[in-house]
Amino acid sequence: QVQLVESGGDSVPTGGSLRLSCVASGYIITNICMKWFRQGPGKEREAVATMRLGGTTIYADSVRGRFTIYKDNAKNTLYLQMNNLKPEDTGMYFCAADKEPYANCVDLDFWGQGTQVTVST
Repeated sequence: QVQLVESGGDSVPTGGSLRLSCVASGYIITNICMKWFRQGPGKEREAVATMRLGGTTIYADSVRGRFTIYKDNAKNTLYLQMNNLKPEDTGMYFCAADKEPYANCVDLDFWGQGTQVTVST
């Protein structure tokens, strides 16, 4: 049974940093496309960062230059390093992953339960 478990969310002041983790169990994420999403209060869910095959990364305009997505295959874990946080970054953060390798985030079959990030003014 595949599980994705996020952690690392917290309450921080504007300008602070956090590192979110998404630990995968039940399968190996080495060649799996994965994404971080967030959903702020009263907002739709949005993709903030994607890690595609070969290490290609894609960021939403709102986080580019402040967030970094990366993967530690030895730990079977996806990370999101978030720097210079702003109040508008507040929300529940989710990781998602394809089931099949080399699928390039087409179906995103697996989702975690989320971790809350709150950025205060």
